[in-house]
Order: sequence, then structure tokens, then C-alpha cells
Amino acid sequence: MIRPVQFRMNEQTAVNNYYQNDAGMNAEEANAKAQREFDRFVHVLKEIGVQVIVIDDDLKNDTPDSIFPNNWVSFHENGDIGLYPMFAVNRRRERRPEVLEIIENSGFEIKNIVDYTKAEEEELFLEGTGSLVLDRVNRKAYCALSPRADEELLIEFCEDFEYTPVIFTACQTVDQERLPIYHTNVMMGVGETFAVVCLDCIDDKSERKNLTNHLKNDGKEIIAITETQVNSFAGNMLQVVGSEDKRYLVMSSAAFASLTKDQITRIEKHCAILYSDLNTIETLGGGSARCMMAEVFLPKRL
Repeated sequence: MIRPVQFRMNEQTAVNNYYQNDAGMNAEEANAKAQREFDRFVHVLKEIGVQVIVIDDDLKNDTPDSIFPNNWVSFHENGDIGLYPMFAVNRRRERRPEVLEIIENSGFEIKNIVDYTKAEEEELFLEGTGSLVLDRVNRKAYCALSPRADEELLIEFCEDFEYTPVIFTACQTVDQERLPIYHTNVMMGVGETFAVVCLDCIDDKSERKNLTNHLKNDGKEIIAITETQVNSFAGNMLQVVGSEDKRYLVMSSAAFASLTKDQITRIEKHCAILYSDLNTIETLGGGSARCMMAEVFLPKRL
């Protein structure tokens, strides 16, 4: 997780991230509030036994969205990492070699780097596990195509990392117009035995059926959420493992507050729920709890 030093609303991402709102905050106030929310969130994760590697952003980079590292890097069980092409020019500076060095110094082994960043020269993008919702057990890569998720790059990723692509378009209503949702992980999250997903965002019935068939065939209970709940980041969740191998579904306070009693009951059949207040980060950044965690599956160094 990257602790922000210059968090603010990023105008370069707001062109197709319709969840962002400047909220009338100046940059200094925004960053101070984001840091407090970040620190509380890290504390909540550590309290349940999650190992959190916190890395400070660097002032010289002027990277307002560095708090969302899962968009530029992914870490895999075989020792490979992926580096991804980013839509916003100022987000490309988030890819810092020292971050990878700190991960290695924390006891993890990086064997190979699969670098897709040259696609930026062709204006093609695939923003990590924002664009890709990975079912690592069943080797499925769920991807909602958008200006930040190119189909050819998705196929290339799936060939390189041996995943089956599950492709669809997810939309939201903006000024009475249906427009692509910028990241897949805003409208769905996949746990070990369940999936939280907004089926209403998938307008094409055949794509919706294909998605549900994949989830059902892999034995996952589908917990449907609404577009209104997506606006509260109820799709932006990640299942983590705490102490004593206990599972938690991590989300923001706003996401939790948007859930119905039935949805909470259904989730809690599979794992506990953990939430933290991320209001400033959500409002200005247009991302939430899942976006803030770049989960490390790398092998431990012997």
C-alpha cells in the first residue's frame, strides 16, 4: 500500500472516472484527510493479522493517485510481476523501481517482470487489477472493456499468465447516457466461494449470461448489487486472509452502509466483513478499498 503525499482529485483521470468529485477541497486539506483515512485503514488491516507493506510516495513525482497501486503492478504466485500501461500520463510516474526493491527486501522473490507499458505509445491501456478481476484459483480474468482496458492487451495478459478471459462491457448512467465503467473492480469482486457483482451494469444479455455461467460453474455464490450500491463502491471489495487463516471481505464504510441485511448475511456465510472510512479517498479519487491494496502473491525468499 502506498501512503500518499500529494493526494488530490486528478483531472487527468476524471475524464472517464465519473465517480470523482472535487468536493471543494484544496490540495493540502485533501491530502491530510486522505492520509488519516489511509493510516486508519492500515491499522484496521494489521489488527486482524494482515501483513501490510506501507511505502511512502515521493513528493518529486507529483502523483495524486499513487494511493491506488494495484493499477500499475500485479504480483503472482510463480514469482512473475506485471507492469501495466496507464491511461493518465501523470499516473505512469507511479511505477517506481524502488517499490519493487522494497517488496524484495520484505522477503519476497521476484523472478520475472512482464512489462506491457510500451502499449502506452499506441494509446492502449490495461490498468492492472483495476481492469482485471482475477480468480487466481480457477485462472479466470474478468474484464470489462473500457478506454482503460484494451481487449488485445487482455488477451496478451491471459496468454502470458495462463488465464481464461471473461470479457464484457459494464456501463453506468451518466447524465442519462450509458457509458463504460472505467475499471472492472468497481462493479465486481471475486472471493474464494462467492462473487459480489452488479449484473445490472452489463446491458448485453449474452455477456451477462456468460459471466454468471463462469461464476456458477466455478461454484461461486453470486451476490448481486445495484448500480446505486456501485456508486457507494460496494463492488470495490477484496477478500483477504488474517491471523489464524480467517477470511475477511474488506470494503469501505460507505460500501458497507449501502448493503442490505440480506446481502450482509449472504456475505457473512462465506467470510467476515471488515470496513473502514475512506470518504475523502473515494470522493476525490474515485476508487476505494480494493484499489488501495496491491496484494502480494510472490513466493517467499528461502
